[in-house]
Amino acid sequence: MPSQLWPYITPGIPDDLFERLPGIPLSKREIRLLLISHLRLEPNSVLWDIGAGTGTIPVEIGLLCPQGRIIAVERDEDVANLIRRNCDRFSVKNVEVIEGSAPECLHDLSQPPDRVCIEGGRPIKDILKEVWRYLPLQGRVVATAGNLESLYAVSQGFAELQARNVEVVQSAVNRLEMRGSQQTFGAVDPIFILSGEKLD
Repeated sequence: MPSQLWPYITPGIPDDLFERLPGIPLSKREIRLLLISHLRLEPNSVLWDIGAGTGTIPVEIGLLCPQGRIIAVERDEDVANLIRRNCDRFSVKNVEVIEGSAPECLHDLSQPPDRVCIEGGRPIKDILKEVWRYLPLQGRVVATAGNLESLYAVSQGFAELQARNVEVVQSAVNRLEMRGSQQTFGAVDPIFILSGEKLD
């Protein structure tokens, strides 16, 4: 259900509509769209978002799937409160924010997931292996990697878990920006998006 701040049924909320905290990562709009497409959500999906940061993914999916449930995991209290404030800004009611460190806190989550989004956390490979235990058959994991080490760790983790239908996409996005009196294109930091399914 659309909110007053974003009265549309399509995802892709502009970055500047979210409240931010200095130094806390925000998944850029175009990256969010790619990531959401790889989750292959159903109307009532249960999503775990691990390393939820600013809360852009929980907000987008909360609006997109009002019958679904999102559990956002964030270890820092101030950042967890930021996610809550962003959910309130967009009148999203189906997000539960958990303050805790993954993978240790995952056994305390209230519902097992159909989909898992891993946006951060160290060590990411350990988080991937732990969430796999809770994932049902036909469940999906989508993870982002902003550096070579994370890319390798997630790729190796998928291989060891025998994930199926593995896909890897690297974003290449440029945005029109004003620099002085000139309009020019600025690159959004490239991100790898990796996804895989649990089929056996």
